[in-house]
Amino acid sequence: MDNVKLPWVHSGEHRSPRFAAWGERLWRHPLRYGVPALVGLIVLTLPVLTLDTAMPSIKVVPPGDSSRVGYGQVQAAFGPGATGPLQLVAPASEAGAAAAVAQRDPGVAQVLPAQRSGDLALIYAIPRQDPSSSAVSATIDRVRSELPAGTQVGGAVAENHDLAAALSAKTPLVIGVVLALGFVLLLVALQAPLIALAGVVTNLLATGAAFGVAKWIFQDGALHSLLGFEPQGFLDAWGPVFFFAMIFAISMDYTVFLLSSAKEHWDRTHDAKEAMVGGLAHSGRVIFAAGAVMVAVFFTFALSGPLPPKEMGLILGIAVLLDAMLIRLLLMPVLLRLLGPWAWYLPRWADRVLPDVRFGHGEEAPSRA
Repeated sequence: MDNVKLPWVHSGEHRSPRFAAWGERLWRHPLRYGVPALVGLIVLTLPVLTLDTAMPSIKVVPPGDSSRVGYGQVQAAFGPGATGPLQLVAPASEAGAAAAVAQRDPGVAQVLPAQRSGDLALIYAIPRQDPSSSAVSATIDRVRSELPAGTQVGGAVAENHDLAAALSAKTPLVIGVVLALGFVLLLVALQAPLIALAGVVTNLLATGAAFGVAKWIFQDGALHSLLGFEPQGFLDAWGPVFFFAMIFAISMDYTVFLLSSAKEHWDRTHDAKEAMVGGLAHSGRVIFAAGAVMVAVFFTFALSGPLPPKEMGLILGIAVLLDAMLIRLLLMPVLLRLLGPWAWYLPRWADRVLPDVRFGHGEEAPSRA
């Protein structure tokens, strides 16, 4: 077996000389490397401020698919809104009033005669725009606000509109819960509020940068010819919640790899430099290798035909690339360097509340005051 061994791999070697040297360099020149990394991540994050979301349109289907062809034929013959009619369900006595409201709305191209069944009437209203257009969402809101009491607006387009609104309303809550749980986890594991907070903030920065790149690719359409998709002009509405949770969970892995190793060195030596350099030397190879594997796996999804798998693969792949290479192996060690011993400071009140968690192996944990 030794005939096919890799010469640069050393079995049983836990401390990487290369990452130790990289840690020494970051210790000597933290701002030289940290400032450009931070500025770059902030620049990548800024496009998130103009990120638009909506439910997937027909463009998620490859152009040659039969359903895509039929969709286009219906729109060409009957108008862009014919593929997404609104269904107004009204009491039979209010059918005329409901139809009149829809006819007056500037976003409605045509209202079909009411179909009656018992005490209810079904009215189809054809929007002027494609179902995925934000103008149709505005039409739904206007029509709903003016319809007679007891009248509902349904149909696939209205369902997508309501689902997108629900996702948008819950996204801040999801983000807040994930950030809070992440901070609590790191605080319990590391016994250090400042570095736990730094871990959460840098995770958030990596996520924001990934979404900034996603906005550039999927909303603005950059590289769409190379990647083989037709941009929708927005990111799928389910993306922010789903991808944020996924990216944050992956980022937490790398955060724990690095900071638990640094914490072990700090507990043993109480030397800030040894905590930073030793932690990076012992965890850097694992972070680099695991990140490279995950990036390669995620980027393979970019080869798929439909758009949603492309979004998933590219967003997650970019997030892992940025998190592992720029944050865990650069920015976080720089923060450990700048914070020094304060990175591991634990207030007395927290010392009394938190459980005693240590990462040393085969050593007796010193008593806590």
